[in-house]
Amino acid sequence: MTRSRSFRHPLALGLAWVVVAFLVLPLLVVVPVSFTDQRYLSMPGEALSLRHWARVFGDPVWRGSILQSLCVGAVSALLATGLGTLCAIGCWRLGTRTAEIVRLVMLTPIIVPSVVQGMAFYRTFAHLGLIDTYAGVILSHTILGLPYVVIIVSAALANVDVRLEQAARSLGASMGKAVTWVLVPLLRPAILSSFVVAFVVSWDEIVVLLFITSRRVHLLPRAMWDGINENVDPAVAAVATLLIAATATALVLRLTWAGFRSGKR
Repeated sequence: MTRSRSFRHPLALGLAWVVVAFLVLPLLVVVPVSFTDQRYLSMPGEALSLRHWARVFGDPVWRGSILQSLCVGAVSALLATGLGTLCAIGCWRLGTRTAEIVRLVMLTPIIVPSVVQGMAFYRTFAHLGLIDTYAGVILSHTILGLPYVVIIVSAALANVDVRLEQAARSLGASMGKAVTWVLVPLLRPAILSSFVVAFVVSWDEIVVLLFITSRRVHLLPRAMWDGINENVDPAVAAVATLLIAATATALVLRLTWAGFRSGKR
């Protein structure tokens, strides 16, 4: 039995790394392409070149789209984290069949195909006058990030003793104070993780953007889409490398912070 387990562990670990390589390595192709010396998307020819990176940081269109994406992603992530956390706490506190139905409804944006979501947002926002506006984009990205926040915070709440919140209420704390001073500190790692995931969801979302934006709101994924469709610009590879770096940095910071907290305990 011991020999069988000692064989299975390296095999499972090897398969896990194969899956990771299958998922990650294709993404890394854009890194050398961003340094190509050609005028179209291709691997570097005779030498490496930084001219496409210079275009990204020197072109006001690219700089503006990056800044817009950062602002929209931050606001959307804040709203999704706040609303999703409150929803998860409410469902956890109720613990009834209605709460389970609410959780299922909150997962709808994950279940419904992106094209269907885009059409639904377009039809709704057209009546509300939110097409090609920052308010419409932030609202749609908040809705898309909500399910991930509810899932992460609900998983963390499963390990929280409900008697802690009840003890605070029995000592005279209001519901708001019990949530603020008891539950939120306990859920802080999950809330931070939720914010990172919601930001990443907004940062690289493209399908809904194609339906609800045109010219006034020009986020980074939309700029990349236009760059590929209009002239196969290698600057798109440089921007894609920036996207990967930003996402990886956010995840590394989250893991580092989690490791730091574990070390303090």
